[in-house]
Amino acid sequence: MTPVTALAGDSLVQSVDWLTIAPPTLTAVVALVVLVADLFVPEEHKRFLGLTAIGGLVAALALLVPLRAGDRSTFCLTADTGVGACSYTADHFTLVIQLLVLGGALLTALLSLTETRERLPAGEFWFLLLASAAGAALLPASRDLATLVVALEVASLPAFALVGLKRGDRRSGEAALKFFLSSVTATAVTLLGVSFVYAATGTLHLTELAQRLDDVPGQLQTLAEAGVALTLVGFAFKTAAVPFHFWVPDTYVGAPLPVAAYLSVVGKAVGFTGLILVTVVAFPSYADVWGPALAVLAALTMTAGNVAALRQVSTRAWSAVRLLAWSSVAQAGYLLVPIAAAAYSSDDQIGATVAYALMYAVVNLGAFAVVALVARRHPGNRVADYRGLYATSPATALAFGFFLLNLAGLPPGIIGLFAKVTVFSAAVDAGLGWLAVVMAVNVVIALYYYLRWTALLFRAPEGAVEEAPAGAPVPHTAPVSITLAIALTAAAGVVLSGYPQFALRFAANSLF
Repeated sequence: MTPVTALAGDSLVQSVDWLTIAPPTLTAVVALVVLVADLFVPEEHKRFLGLTAIGGLVAALALLVPLRAGDRSTFCLTADTGVGACSYTADHFTLVIQLLVLGGALLTALLSLTETRERLPAGEFWFLLLASAAGAALLPASRDLATLVVALEVASLPAFALVGLKRGDRRSGEAALKFFLSSVTATAVTLLGVSFVYAATGTLHLTELAQRLDDVPGQLQTLAEAGVALTLVGFAFKTAAVPFHFWVPDTYVGAPLPVAAYLSVVGKAVGFTGLILVTVVAFPSYADVWGPALAVLAALTMTAGNVAALRQVSTRAWSAVRLLAWSSVAQAGYLLVPIAAAAYSSDDQIGATVAYALMYAVVNLGAFAVVALVARRHPGNRVADYRGLYATSPATALAFGFFLLNLAGLPPGIIGLFAKVTVFSAAVDAGLGWLAVVMAVNVVIALYYYLRWTALLFRAPEGAVEEAPAGAPVPHTAPVSITLAIALTAAAGVVLSGYPQFALRFAANSLF
């Protein structure tokens, strides 16, 4: 541990443990290396930038292994009393989310290798992806509001550019603008809330906030309550909870497919991680405020997402990506349930959200990998284009069907079923019976469009294959990187279905 600084006239000493911060730091360093290398690497060798990015993400994942004990902290202020507050903590919660984030970024990188060779500027793409992943990996370790907001913006700002990276594509630019405006609004609201909380308590460290909010002077009580409410509203934007979900469908459709996959998993993980930290760790004394609010948001979000998806699946020309976008909104509602339940129960309910997030990350990235593959032959990428996929590509159709059944929570998607049961149990155990009923109804609604899409894969092909635009070849072979992404996610889904305890144990053990 190396001393960094000491405040004059104060007993506080800050220290840094470089191994603890290695995963996000290495990711950021590789991002800078790729950015500089792009200036010197000839156009015909740009693919090496992608391989460098993938190697950096693999190395960052490997650096999680020495931290597996989950007992390290750094950037700590330690007083004479021996009571310290740390800005960065690598506990089990941090490591699981970092595994999800860096793994999601790695699979996104595999999906992007072909895109960067054919459609996207390689140097800019790899730098932006790695920079966003570095911020996303920093966020779960943040234990003060300043670091939390900085990490949130480091993860979000490059994502705006990634969405609008399809040059000359009007939809891409529109999607980036809509995403930017909604996210900036969320950030402004969050910063206002953070400033109110700081003014009322005099601290930014989450653990100290939890103590001081219990004893806020009467004249500052309203300010503290307003700060808590505004901070929660800001993170509700980031999680795409209703009514702050309006940017999701257009953003996913306009973004490059790998970026849409990244936002659906890593972007969502960032929002939910921040929400967990500010509610369960920083604001437990205001559980009577954020608990009912999140329960209502969960019910509205899952219902709005499923009803919208249900309405779109019957439209022949509707985009498969738009359907997955509405599905992701509905899944966000399920992810909110255990966080809301944590306000009503002394048991650790957050593990249910983590277990569900792990399942969702694997199968949703797999689904987007198949969509990216189908889009190479069907540029329109309509739901109807998946009819007869089994006849032309049996392995891909079986993998896609498996992913959809996991999202629906049906066998053989055992991990999807168990994850939904875990979330349902969290609501029941917390006494939120009405929310459990709403969730059960929504699961039944979702069965219709997931099963209908699955059945479409095994029907006889109809008509001729959609032709690509004039002058553009229609590929008939699957790129190795996309095939590898499908294989990895399918294998992970099968392993988790055969050994669901790997994910579900987080629902039983304390993460903080």
